[in-house]
Amino acid sequence: MVATFSVFAQEEHGHENGEEKKGFDASEVIFGHIGDNHSWHWFDIDGHAYATPLPVIIYENGKGISCFLSDKFEHGHVPYNGYRLIEKHYATEHSLPNEMIGKIVPVDANDNIIANAQYHDLSITKNVASMLISVILLLVIMISIANKYKKNGVMKAPSGFQNAIEPVIIFVRDEVAKPNLGKKYMRYMPLLLTLFFFIWINNLLGLIPGGANFTGNIAVTAALSLISFIVILFSGNKHFWGHLFNPPGVPFGIKLLLVPIEIISLFIKPVALMIRLFANILAGHIIILSVVSMIFIFGALSTVAGWGFVPVSMAFTIFMFCLELLVGAIQAFIFTNLAAVFIGQAIEEAHHHDEHEHGYHAHNPETGQEYNVSEDTIVA
Repeated sequence: MVATFSVFAQEEHGHENGEEKKGFDASEVIFGHIGDNHSWHWFDIDGHAYATPLPVIIYENGKGISCFLSDKFEHGHVPYNGYRLIEKHYATEHSLPNEMIGKIVPVDANDNIIANAQYHDLSITKNVASMLISVILLLVIMISIANKYKKNGVMKAPSGFQNAIEPVIIFVRDEVAKPNLGKKYMRYMPLLLTLFFFIWINNLLGLIPGGANFTGNIAVTAALSLISFIVILFSGNKHFWGHLFNPPGVPFGIKLLLVPIEIISLFIKPVALMIRLFANILAGHIIILSVVSMIFIFGALSTVAGWGFVPVSMAFTIFMFCLELLVGAIQAFIFTNLAAVFIGQAIEEAHHHDEHEHGYHAHNPETGQEYNVSEDTIVA
């Protein structure tokens, strides 16, 4: 990770491509690392960036599909095949908003953006590539474990990687699914396990130096929350919808206030899932990158101060890295558990408190009659 930052320290007083470089900009470096990109940057050595170009796939009306690698843009310095990757220098020269940086746009022969062009960017960015890698890893791991179960059965002791995954699956079943979903828990186990392992493995991949900040992207967490929200809506029973739109035993005047609040709370649930995961993962990445940036911030003031801060920065970075390993698992658990809680609320059956208020159903074996025993009777 330090090697990745080193180029910025070296460029404080240097030049690249004939352009004078400014001092170290921590915010630009940090948000450049946690943001999405059309190439996968790994590290820098002696001012030279080592990155893997990713496929650019664009469909434009009247032109069809264009496919090429992102290195054709030469880091945004030149257009290619009628398209340009907007970098900061181009956005500054053409007075473009910062939201345009990192986007691919059609340009004419004079390198001016075509305003009314209708096109769709289907490119495989860094986050998309990271997602595909995590999906492949999950499929390989889970299919190999499933094949072991098919071959050896469930009664034989697990071995190898199966031995590491089985306790996690049992944990999700016993601590997440059963307490929140009751007897219907098996119906939702595939969803809960998929959410847990997908989030967990992407959290871990994001901690690899040069890895993508996939689960720290709000679009990703929004998609996961939307899936959970759809499951909640389609799982809701009559009891759930009845309490939502017509709460029983509540005066009509109170219902006018309570029903809108309940409807709003229904939509707040997926928003809470989305923001919680996004904010925690993003904050962890920013903290680690900020601590590393302190080396070059102090180094810009004094070489001695920069080298003197290296041990402090590295020690705190290692501590935060270990903490993020724990946070990655915890956030996967929290997201999965909250999804199970919300689904459990939607499938919860009605409780007949009005008919048998705090009572227990009993059966007389001699007469065959059934009756209710109150808590007071049992205590007496």
